[in-house]
Amino acid sequence: MSELNRLTIAGARDALRKGEVTAIELTDACLSAIEDAGALNAFVHQTPDLARDMAKAADARLKTGEAAAMTGIPVGIKDVFCVKGVPAQAGSRILGGFRPEYESTVTANLWNAGAIMLGKLNQDEFAMGSTNESSCYGPAVNPWKTADGAARTPGGSSGGSAAAVAADLCLAATGTDTGGSIRQPAAFTGTVGLKPTYGRVSRWGVIAYASSLDQAGPMTKTVRDAAIMLGAMASADPQDSTCADLPVPDFEAALTGDIRGKRIGIPREYRMEGMPAEIDALWTQGAQMLRDEGAEVVEISLPHTRYALPAYYVIAPAEASSNLARYDGVRYGHRARLGQGDGITEMYEKTRAEGFGPEVQRRVMIGTYVLSAGFYDAYYNRARKVRALIKRDFDQAFAQGIDSILAPATPTAAFPLGAVSQDDPVQMYLNDVFTVTLNLAGLPGIAVPVGQDAQGLPLGLQLIGRPFEEGELLNQALVLEQAAGFVAKPDRWW
Repeated sequence: MSELNRLTIAGARDALRKGEVTAIELTDACLSAIEDAGALNAFVHQTPDLARDMAKAADARLKTGEAAAMTGIPVGIKDVFCVKGVPAQAGSRILGGFRPEYESTVTANLWNAGAIMLGKLNQDEFAMGSTNESSCYGPAVNPWKTADGAARTPGGSSGGSAAAVAADLCLAATGTDTGGSIRQPAAFTGTVGLKPTYGRVSRWGVIAYASSLDQAGPMTKTVRDAAIMLGAMASADPQDSTCADLPVPDFEAALTGDIRGKRIGIPREYRMEGMPAEIDALWTQGAQMLRDEGAEVVEISLPHTRYALPAYYVIAPAEASSNLARYDGVRYGHRARLGQGDGITEMYEKTRAEGFGPEVQRRVMIGTYVLSAGFYDAYYNRARKVRALIKRDFDQAFAQGIDSILAPATPTAAFPLGAVSQDDPVQMYLNDVFTVTLNLAGLPGIAVPVGQDAQGLPLGLQLIGRPFEEGELLNQALVLEQAAGFVAKPDRWW
């Protein structure tokens, strides 16, 4: 029982269907692991009664022999997803007490596929951050530690999801990726994180940060698990006008393990000045692994890469300032206590000042500034043009026969909590240097653990795929995963 939470989705699925374990046993093992892991601060709302009810229903479904892909699989849900009747705060004080009366499309799809909800997971406030330190719940903690014992970031914004999967508190978790918020935490925790093509997975019922960039995806222990979970999460959805009206392929069936003849691009612009030698060596090693499996590895150019980070940090705050204007204390969430003579304007100002943390306030102010009449063309419109050029770079690479692109997932391994000064946000923003290009171009990407640094911390590489070809991308990621043979787990200290 104590080891059941260490199973993968694929392993648990097979054991459940063979009757070797029940969904109740699997769920109880995860609930027990969560209870023992308070030091990680990964789960912020637990739903044990709901989980056991769902597990009983899953066991009944398994007995009929008509179980769906995720039947009986316990998962964690990032706090940005709305689940009917369960608190959804997006890591922010301003949504204190909010319990949605509706279900996000992603979670509805997961429940229809038989998955079991263990609770809500920690995250940066409104998904704005790369360290999980902007959360109103306090930071989640990376289960990986080094000899100095310093608590390290699990990454962000999906830090709670990454920490929970790495520590075997759940078999998988949902995440969202606006500029790297699935792939960076996955790389920091030795897990697999998949950002699908923009439009592959519905955003309906996901609390918005930047609507043209946000994309939900799975965070799992293996590439095969990511394929299984993506198949359950994805669907066409008329409630989300940006969701593609496309059939959902059998992503697991695409995992042939054969990449002979595939052309993998290595973008020369990703070799940043000051890149740590161990990241560069890992990248070279990963390219050789793919070459050894029959792929052709070629250097390519993505010339507008250097403009991606500034363009992203204009577009994302601009969209955030618009999306977050709705949080005003009128209908739900936090409302400031008013003084005598205060009117509605004072209520708005006080509520937003009390409810939003410093990082959210910073991005709202930047976004409002770049959208203002005097600066709209100078900043926002120019950033949109740069975005189009970045997308064109990728389109041209794929038009030249490139099947996918290999790059580092992060510029470093996980660093200690507090190492990035909150007074110098640019330090934190630089963590997104390898990831934001995908969001600007709307492309799928997957982070896979490939090695460890000198201190034993996990390091990941990412593969970037063609639009809506997640099956092909997952297959190449499977080959990389198998060649790397990464099986390390964090020592249990919590």
